[in-house]
Amino acid sequence: MTESIPYWRLSGFYFFYFASLGALVPYWGPYLQTRGFDATRIGELMAVLMATKIVAPNVWGWIADHTGRRMQIVRIASLLSVLTFAGVFYVKGFWGLALVMAAFSFFWNASLPQFEAVTLDHLGERSERYSHVRLWGSIGFIASVAGLGATLDHYGMARVPQVVLVLYGGIWLVSLTVPERVDGVHPHDPGSLMGVLRQPRVLAFLGTCFLMQAGHGAYYAFYSLYLETYGYSNAMTGVLWALGVVAEVAAFVVMHRLMRRYSARQMLIASLGAAAVRWLLIALFAEWLWILVAAQVLHAVTFGVFHAAAIHLVQTYFQGRHQGRGQALYSSVSFGAGGAVGSLVSGHVWSGLSPAWTYGVSSAVALAALFTAWRWVDR
Repeated sequence: MTESIPYWRLSGFYFFYFASLGALVPYWGPYLQTRGFDATRIGELMAVLMATKIVAPNVWGWIADHTGRRMQIVRIASLLSVLTFAGVFYVKGFWGLALVMAAFSFFWNASLPQFEAVTLDHLGERSERYSHVRLWGSIGFIASVAGLGATLDHYGMARVPQVVLVLYGGIWLVSLTVPERVDGVHPHDPGSLMGVLRQPRVLAFLGTCFLMQAGHGAYYAFYSLYLETYGYSNAMTGVLWALGVVAEVAAFVVMHRLMRRYSARQMLIASLGAAAVRWLLIALFAEWLWILVAAQVLHAVTFGVFHAAAIHLVQTYFQGRHQGRGQALYSSVSFGAGGAVGSLVSGHVWSGLSPAWTYGVSSAVALAALFTAWRWVDR
């Protein structure tokens, strides 16, 4: 990294953002369970977190692309996420909590896609080094999820929202230190956004991302509860979550080398095949710890390789003034719509059939994504 790139400030944002994700995603389901919600209600509440990603990134992405003030938007969104999250401590009942979760996640989910665009702007021609900045998010996730697991065994689930609030504050504070990066003059007119979206390869790519994250719905909403049904402690659950992200960090470290050797399409397809295998292993062999360990190691491919390849394709498809909305669309279609549908369906499959079936369905969805990418994402 050269001195012109604010490496540690960019990395610090990712660290706190994904540390908050490490506190929220693995432990929010068990926290909601202690508040008296069943699997169906938990799936619905987790779907609220995902659903705001459908709207929020696109609203803020449109504003950012028209104003060019991405970091100002990131700072405002980060501060409002802190203020609205505080409502968790005061509301009771399903609808009150759903409203608060919709509010804080609307702002929280708005900040990351715009920060991704800021990071790529700062990196410029060194975009292959994105993974070296993003890996600090994975390190933050590991520190959060591993440390919090043992803490919750001792102090109980009531600590979860307290930790999340502190980490949200960290996101806002770091955002104040990151400089704005004003886009230069674009070398060509990228045309209309609808013109980009009409391309079959772009539609196939977004469809693949939707299916991939829908398949992850059971993992993000119910993996901790699933392990609990097999007698694993919160500490062991935290270790398994952390192991997955350690593998993810390893993928990010070598990603720039992989991208020189393999195409983004090849890496996308490989990650989808790995996802189908991973969910099937969790569905069938959860009582075997060593198999769960192997499944978590696959996170290096199912998230690390997939996300880096997807970011590369977003940058390829959505150029110039469309970059902010391209990042927003990727986030909203995959982590938003895909994650929401996956969480919602998983809750009903969990209640209606069995916990193991939720991961069997996830494996089938990953296979559907694999076929979509193989058939239609451009070669």
